[in-house]
Amino acid sequence: MSRLMNVVSGPYAPPAAARELTAISADGARLHVEIHGPVDRVDDTAAPAVVLAHGWTCSTAFWAAQIRELAADHRVIAYDQRGHGRSPASPACSTDALADDLEAVLKATLAPDEKAVIVGHSMGGMTVMAAAARPEFREHAAAVLLCSTGSSRLVAESTVVPLRPGRLRTWLTKHILGSRAPLGPVTPIARAILKYGTMGPGSAPHMVEACARIVHACPRKVRHAWSNVLDLLDLDHGVRELAVPTAVVVGTADRLTPPVHARSLAAALPHCLGVTELPGLGHMTPIEAPELVTGKIRELVTTYTHPQSKTYTQVKEGA
Repeated sequence: MSRLMNVVSGPYAPPAAARELTAISADGARLHVEIHGPVDRVDDTAAPAVVLAHGWTCSTAFWAAQIRELAADHRVIAYDQRGHGRSPASPACSTDALADDLEAVLKATLAPDEKAVIVGHSMGGMTVMAAAARPEFREHAAAVLLCSTGSSRLVAESTVVPLRPGRLRTWLTKHILGSRAPLGPVTPIARAILKYGTMGPGSAPHMVEACARIVHACPRKVRHAWSNVLDLLDLDHGVRELAVPTAVVVGTADRLTPPVHARSLAAALPHCLGVTELPGLGHMTPIEAPELVTGKIRELVTTYTHPQSKTYTQVKEGA
């Protein structure tokens, strides 16, 4: 499991969950799940549900700012992807495993037919695309927000290496992102490298610190295993299956999933609500633009979800 090195104060310090549970995926993988915000009925109406899926090398801590703001009046469900955060590593690393895991989380936390807004960042967005045709996803997804993600050609389109597109850039990018080398402690040099690769040039130091601590906590074997999946990613078919209303957010300075991916998603999505391009921001949009991302989630909840009569917890307890 990852070493937890989260910040301990400020807007990016992970808040305490109202409830924690373990979801069991199709192959037996155990997933750490947190539920934040109201978990009980208020005037016979359950708080609207939001499900957060983080990206490669991250954890539930990545969503600290969104959880802190939304938990006042939403039931926020966040989980650690396998091998990340407090979810044990698994030899099964694939897009099918990502889809299985999201289905397991939805089944464990939502009542039958309960709708939620599902938010995916980077590999979390790819998780949503991989699960788009799955029965559990279709039962529960009211709307989707895709942040800083793509469906294919990730390595070829990446601009982490400042060269012209072509074989050399693709080869270098693949070996940099897929490196087996440990990231080591969070030092000034490490922060500078992470900021260059994943964040906009104007990112505040406390944002860079939060991202560095989260990313450096991911074990190198897990980082490498999932880099191989991302290298071969092809989820273009999943985009076409994603039939629910879907909004897309991307930073114009994103080197890992540049805006070309967001525009391709918008062109292929059956019900795209538009692309929001954030000038000067990088790949870590939920941390770099927390108010905007949280606002997008609230808009989707208001527009596409309706009050629920019971939460999953109450159904399980026979309420």
